[in-house]
Amino acid sequence: MENNQEIPYKIYLEEQEMPKQWYNVRADMKNKPAPLLNPGTGKPITVEELSGVFCTELAKQELDDSTAYFDIPDDILQFYKMYRPAPLVRAYHLERALETPAKIYYKFEGNNTSGSHKLNSAIAQAFYAKHQGLKGVTTETGAGQWGTALSMACAFLDLDCQVYMVKVSYEQKPFRREVMRTYGAKVTPSPSNTTEVGKKILSEFPDTNGSLGCAISEAVEAATSQEGYRYVLGSVLSQVLLHQSIIGLEAKAALDKYDVKPDIIIGCAGGGSNLGGLISPFMGEKLRGEADYRFIAVEPASCPSLTRGKYVYDFCDTGAICPLAKMYTLGSSFMPSANHAGGLRYHGMSSVLSQLYDDGLMEAVSVEQTAVFDAA
Repeated sequence: MENNQEIPYKIYLEEQEMPKQWYNVRADMKNKPAPLLNPGTGKPITVEELSGVFCTELAKQELDDSTAYFDIPDDILQFYKMYRPAPLVRAYHLERALETPAKIYYKFEGNNTSGSHKLNSAIAQAFYAKHQGLKGVTTETGAGQWGTALSMACAFLDLDCQVYMVKVSYEQKPFRREVMRTYGAKVTPSPSNTTEVGKKILSEFPDTNGSLGCAISEAVEAATSQEGYRYVLGSVLSQVLLHQSIIGLEAKAALDKYDVKPDIIIGCAGGGSNLGGLISPFMGEKLRGEADYRFIAVEPASCPSLTRGKYVYDFCDTGAICPLAKMYTLGSSFMPSANHAGGLRYHGMSSVLSQLYDDGLMEAVSVEQTAVFDAA
């Protein structure tokens, strides 16, 4: 990474430098992600069909692969200003510990009450639900970061929030689930006996620890069986990567401010929200031929969708009620081990990132949990 001046420990952007638009990397992709398919007809799903599950505006964002920039509504911008712009931090001590000539930066997204980047999309999805006049939303959560962020956003907008939490995380992380309940959310361990699909999964796998695929099925059933509710998702979807592009847009603006050009951009990858949000504007430059970067997705060896999955159409959920997406997948019935990968245990990968990976525009590595703990 090249730079010829002293870089401060943390690079903060001024409030007026915060992005006012989200960037849609699909607009610059030569090979667009394959369309979502209606599981009943096998044909590309329409906005009208998708609007039965998602808010209408979010359904439009999900299927739009040509609009490069979306204006961020003012209400969402005002919410963002409570914790954005987020700092870009130079990891001087890590550089010393590694004895590396590399200059390492990380984008810190923990400066908000929910504690993670998930709030960037949670407030957007809750806003569109409120704007549509809905009563509430349903969702799933793995480690609980998405559930916490959505619970906070719904409390802010006075929306009901129902969260299906992967059973093993529900048991491993009691404080996280209680934070969600503190915000007013109803939290249910998944799979549960509260939905038909949950009962079916439990009958087939009575000792299961649960999975995000199971929890998604339950949340979708809950949304579609209650009037005035819609389902929202914290990763994987193209609309989520769109909202999370604010991470990469801010990171790029901060680096540009000090005339720093990164060589390698790395992000953890479960369903794709973090990695996709970080790399989008940089990938856009690469796709347009304006710059070149090396992108690396890091995933847990216990759920290695990119490095060991197949690039095929698959259900987004275990209950096979959601649309089919073409993605790198381990199979919608895949049950991950009960380790500390947290939210990084979804059976598939974002269709956008899957297409970029298949086109050779990014790399992927899988890392074992024990190796991570040893390194730390």
